[in-house]
Amino acid sequence: MDDQVVRLTTLSHGGGCGCKIAPGVLGELLDELPASFRDPALLVGTETGDDAAVYQINDHQTVVATTDFFMPIVDDPFDFGRIAATNALSDVYAVGAKPILALALVGMPIDKLPLEIIRNILAGGAVACAEAGVAIAGGHSIDAPEPIYGLAAVGLGDPATIKRNIGAQAGDVLILGKPLGVGILSAALQKGALDATGYGEMITTTTKLNAIGADLASRPGIHAMTDVTGFGLLGHLLEVCRGSELGAVVKADDLPLLPTARALAESGTNTGAAGRNWNSYGHEVTLATGLQIWRKNLLCDPQTSGGLLVSVAADEAEATLALFHDQGYEGAAVIGHIETGPARVRVV
Repeated sequence: MDDQVVRLTTLSHGGGCGCKIAPGVLGELLDELPASFRDPALLVGTETGDDAAVYQINDHQTVVATTDFFMPIVDDPFDFGRIAATNALSDVYAVGAKPILALALVGMPIDKLPLEIIRNILAGGAVACAEAGVAIAGGHSIDAPEPIYGLAAVGLGDPATIKRNIGAQAGDVLILGKPLGVGILSAALQKGALDATGYGEMITTTTKLNAIGADLASRPGIHAMTDVTGFGLLGHLLEVCRGSELGAVVKADDLPLLPTARALAESGTNTGAAGRNWNSYGHEVTLATGLQIWRKNLLCDPQTSGGLLVSVAADEAEATLALFHDQGYEGAAVIGHIETGPARVRVV
C-alpha cells in the first residue's frame, strides 16, 4: 500500500469528539445502571458527568484518572496522534490537576493501514505527551475495523483545589479558553473543502494543551471548570447549570470563533453531531429571537480538544482572562455569566 493515498478519515464513520454518543442517548444508557461500590475516598465519580475521576489518597493528594479516544479527525497520522493525545490530557487539566503518565489506547485496521502510518499516529501522541511532561508508560492495542487512538491519563491534584463542573455561583463570569468551530472545520476537511489556512487554524487550536487548568486550580474565585468537547458549548455549559442549579446567559456576539469556521458556517457547513446535540438538549435552551442558524450550529458544534470553560467571580474575571492571554490562549474571551433561575441557558 502507498502511504500517501490512505486518507484516515475515509476509514471511519465519524471523527474526533464528534464520535461521541449523543448526550441524550448517553443519559438513557447510564440512568438505570446498578449502583456501583461507594468508596468515600472517591471525591468525583459519575454523578455530574465531570471530566475525570478524582480519588483522595491523603489530606493533600488526589489521583485523577480519565480516558478519551476517537477515530481520525484529520488525514495526517502525526497530527491525528497529537490531537487525540492533547484532547485526552485536557480532562485532567479541566479538574485543576496535572497529568503525570498515560497509557495508549490503540485500535487499528492492520489490513488497511501501513505500519508506518500507525507508527506516525503513535509518534504524534508521544510528542504531545512529551510537551506536557507526561510519560507514555504502556497501553493496549487491538486489530480493529476502524482506526482508533487515545489515552488513559493519570494525574495528581490537591483535594483542596480540585475543580468540578458544579459549584458555579450567581454573578459569575463565564470565560471560554479557545475559539469554537473545530467540528465545522472537520466537516469541511472530509468534503475536501478546507484550505490550508483553515487546516492551520484547526491544528493550532486542537494541539494547544489546556495546561492552564492546573494553574487556575489554586486561583481565588474559580468556582467551576470543565472543557468543551463533543457535546458543544451549550451541552457542557448545561452540565454546569444543572450541577450548580443555576441558569446561564451566553452573548452570541461575544463568542470567539475560528475565522475559517465562521465563514464556512455562514455558508451552510454543519455537522450531524451538532444536530444530535441540539435534539438532546435544545429544550433547555432559549435562543434570541432572530438568531442566525449558523450561530446556533456553532453553539452545538462538537469541539475536539476544545477550550476550558471557567465560571469565575466577577472581581477575578479580568485577571483570569489576562492569565489565559499571557499563556498563549489568544482566543480566550468572556462569553456570558451565571444567573439565578432554572438550569437553562439563554442565548442573547
